[in-house]
Amino acid sequence: MDNSKKVWFVTGASKGLGLTLVKKLLSEGYNVAATSRSVESLTNSVGADNSNFLPLQVELLNEGSVSQAIETTIKTFGGIDVLVNNAGYGQLGTLEEMTDAEARENFDINVFGLLNVTRNIMPHFRAKKAGHVINISSIAGLLGAFPGWGVYCATKFAVVGLTEALSVEAKEFDVKATIVYPGYFNTNFLKEGSMKLAANPIADYTAARNTEAWHETQMVGNQPGDPSKAADVFIELAEMENAPLHFFMGSDSFGMANNKIEILQNALAANETLSKSTDYAK
Repeated sequence: MDNSKKVWFVTGASKGLGLTLVKKLLSEGYNVAATSRSVESLTNSVGADNSNFLPLQVELLNEGSVSQAIETTIKTFGGIDVLVNNAGYGQLGTLEEMTDAEARENFDINVFGLLNVTRNIMPHFRAKKAGHVINISSIAGLLGAFPGWGVYCATKFAVVGLTEALSVEAKEFDVKATIVYPGYFNTNFLKEGSMKLAANPIADYTAARNTEAWHETQMVGNQPGDPSKAADVFIELAEMENAPLHFFMGSDSFGMANNKIEILQNALAANETLSKSTDYAK
């Protein structure tokens, strides 16, 4: 065990960016606790023959399960330095066709599961006056104009809002927070198991259906983002003295963020007089 290197706690680590990150960290000698709903899936994906690797079965919506995993990691490695909240899944379906249960389940995993982990790790970070929370949002957490992705976008917007609040709440304890907005990366995110479709689709929504078809036939396998390079960037972010609060990962994410900023600037300029008209007269 290399005690000179940071200890990482990564959720949703059995596939996607989380799995690539865990493998990269272990190859570079970091101590890594990784969570999944199945330890078997973790060990099958990562391999169990590594003293720096602690695979953990965790139910993100069970605070007892989350708390126990964090305690076990601290006992095993002596502490935690970096939390990466990566667990989550994509949910397609227009706002009308999504059931209440489907919407709540997406929020449960993508938002409340993330909150459970953050809430349970903060006492440790606060006590040692150090730590870094890296929350994985999405470019869909800044730009919501993707037909058929409304609820998923809403979960990622929520991640942005709570992380911004965390950054100012935790600043006095020297705990850093970073929101990562990935674009499209060549992982299994768009495949079965990481993506759910609405159970009751409405055929009238042609824009949403076309978007679903485009992701299934055009984007899968053609994502511009390299997961291995993303893993390198996560490590670089964690080593920064002044890590950014907002980090847009991928040229597509960077471009869409600039487009959203332009949309907002145009809206501000076009309605400035009306916006300011609601103040009390001076």
